[in-house]
Amino acid sequence: MMKRITDSALNEGWEFYKGDLGGIWESCRPAEKGTPEDALIWEDVTLPHCFNSHDCVDPDVPYYQGAGWYRKDLLLPNPFPEGRTFLHFEGAGQICDVYAGTEKIAEHTGGYDEWKVDITDHIPAENKALRISIRCSNERNLEIIPSDLSDFNLYGGLYRPVHIVYEPPIHMETLLLQSRTAESLKSAELTVRSDLNLCMDMEASLEITDPEGTVILNDTVQFRKGRLEYTTSIDTPRLWSPDTPALYKCNLLLESNDDQVYSDSFGLRHFKFEKHGPFYLNGKRLLLKGTHRHEDHAGLAAAMPDELIRQEMEMIKSMGANFIRLGHYQQSRRVLELCDRLGILVWEEIPWCRGGLGGESYRKMGREMLKNMILQHYNHPSVILWGLGNENDWPGDFDHFQEEEIRKYMTELHDLSHSLDSERLTSIRRCDFCKDIPDVYSPSIWAGWYRGHYREYRESTLKHIQEVDHFLHVEWGASSHAGRFSEDPYLGLENLKTGVGTDERGSDASLYGGIARVSKDGNWSENYACDLFDWTLKEQETMSELTGTAFWPFKDFATPLRPENPVPYVNQKGVVERDLSPKESFYVVQSYWSVKPMLRIFGHKWTDRWGKDGELKEFRVYSNCPAVELFLDGISLGTKTRDSRNFPAAGLRWLANLNTGEHELKAVVPEENLHDSLTFQYHRDDWGEPAALEGSVNRLTEDTAEISVRVVDQNGKICLDCEDYAEYSLAGKGELLKDLGNPGGSRIVQLCNGKSGIKVLAAKKKAVIAVSCGNLTPLFITV
Repeated sequence: MMKRITDSALNEGWEFYKGDLGGIWESCRPAEKGTPEDALIWEDVTLPHCFNSHDCVDPDVPYYQGAGWYRKDLLLPNPFPEGRTFLHFEGAGQICDVYAGTEKIAEHTGGYDEWKVDITDHIPAENKALRISIRCSNERNLEIIPSDLSDFNLYGGLYRPVHIVYEPPIHMETLLLQSRTAESLKSAELTVRSDLNLCMDMEASLEITDPEGTVILNDTVQFRKGRLEYTTSIDTPRLWSPDTPALYKCNLLLESNDDQVYSDSFGLRHFKFEKHGPFYLNGKRLLLKGTHRHEDHAGLAAAMPDELIRQEMEMIKSMGANFIRLGHYQQSRRVLELCDRLGILVWEEIPWCRGGLGGESYRKMGREMLKNMILQHYNHPSVILWGLGNENDWPGDFDHFQEEEIRKYMTELHDLSHSLDSERLTSIRRCDFCKDIPDVYSPSIWAGWYRGHYREYRESTLKHIQEVDHFLHVEWGASSHAGRFSEDPYLGLENLKTGVGTDERGSDASLYGGIARVSKDGNWSENYACDLFDWTLKEQETMSELTGTAFWPFKDFATPLRPENPVPYVNQKGVVERDLSPKESFYVVQSYWSVKPMLRIFGHKWTDRWGKDGELKEFRVYSNCPAVELFLDGISLGTKTRDSRNFPAAGLRWLANLNTGEHELKAVVPEENLHDSLTFQYHRDDWGEPAALEGSVNRLTEDTAEISVRVVDQNGKICLDCEDYAEYSLAGKGELLKDLGNPGGSRIVQLCNGKSGIKVLAAKKKAVIAVSCGNLTPLFITV
């Protein structure tokens, strides 16, 4: 996306009203305080803002799907005489109407692409302010993409920044940088394409700088009838890769507007998918090590500020990932910019996801989404795949489902993508009757979660590699309830069948009915998730035919389809929680993928362990270092050598007999000056049936306290296997920090090993927290 120097964010000073208005006049009419005209309560907000920031994970009600209004008064002193003034939206959900004063001047359908509105002709004279009103709606509509059957929320609001852009009378509309790197890697070709807003001839100055900022080209170029196409060669190019994400820069200056420089970065790289074989980047095999991302965060939903996006992407890179699938829609420009800078290859896709295929307006929307995504993110060297759809074999939105019609439309999108971008490839995930259409295909392989055992992963994957020319496995993994651990993570899986496939079918994601499967019958412990990740990663690193994979997803996210999960309305397959707190599986992935030395004793939140007299207990360490020494209560249990073929934990596991009481584990790698430690309580006595709730208060700050609750038997022993739901409420002065979508920030949540907790804002005021759990007598805690 090209940058302009007269582009500024309009994030402050907005007012928001949740609901619909009787008419646009209600946003514009004068209203004095206390008058009937002042009856509507407008809330002061800062962008980005999502009006589903908390209700998307409210356990009691479905998230709000309807209208929300934003308004702001703008003074618009365009510095260019006779210039044009635009409102530029980076993305807003899902249908938007824009009003200047009381006049509707634009509408846009689609919650994820960028768009702009020319407001020049509506600006008042004499330096008066212009009232801008924007109606956003995420109401249900079968003829709009994405489907409400999708496993993610269709958020509403101005959840990405809005800009005011001033342009001179003659300005550039586009700047597309197409690079081709020779397979020999000795030279590259760059084609610069641009369009003016007027059909006219004009000169411009073109400057190209290398990754160090040295000017390597300075030339005068010509727009002919408003269009520029200029090609140049670059010898001995500095190549972009995950290890060295080298970025060149293109600056284009219009001669008649010498203060208007249009700039963007680009990278030079060569990639290919070998038929039935691996992926190559810059002539070398690269195993794609990836994950997925939704624009979703605790307490914010889709309205993530820049700092938080950066933190998330840097965590993904620190985990060792070199690839990401942005599911299931065009994402913020900041995500793509960070992928360019950090060195993360990208599959980005349009949100044609589930439901079937609608009518002509539906299909037109899909075409426009694909066109906008490609043209708006064209210059990013990180992007290698344009995704055309996801799970398009999933019907439900229409009274018809015709495979041939879906194939025809998929082919149309495939051809459109190649007509817009001849260098990148197309891809889809899980639509077997269309798998021959895109350049790269990902089948459904959920070994050890939705079907089968994780030990079937290699056999299943190798079979699928041979079924299509170019294979890439996106979506695998396991749900885990952060903080839940198990001495036997395979309890309840006795009837699990192998040899029945490893794909997800029909209602496999449901917690009811169907064949025995881990997703329904397992305990969602962090132990099991780590085993599945450990085994799968071990297999992937030795499969010479494999292009790569992406586990689903990096971070837990909100979804309307999972109200009965341990955290209601949250897909809990992430390796970090919805607030970016790492789960144990994050470190398992890091132990396989990260180059930087790391060390992690498994189970930092496993503060209570249990077993019988004389029973040996296992301790695991996840590390990428060659050897690790482990100490129990100050006594060395020995040094183990890492061997990824030695499952689990690559051989970094120790056995010991434990006495009742507190113990300390400490792991060290002296050569890297790495150490990690944790403490836990060990229980050898059995506990009885749940009999009561016990609670405590820990004052974290002057304003914040943490409520901790546990379920005990009649003798006061904690019931470490209790998984009932705890429900919190508050009376008095204070506020529960709830509806965050993680175990420590949910008003209704399943217990983790008989325990639960929530934070509360209660300064010097008195508040009473009520906690109920199953049939137990409610507990009241005063803060």
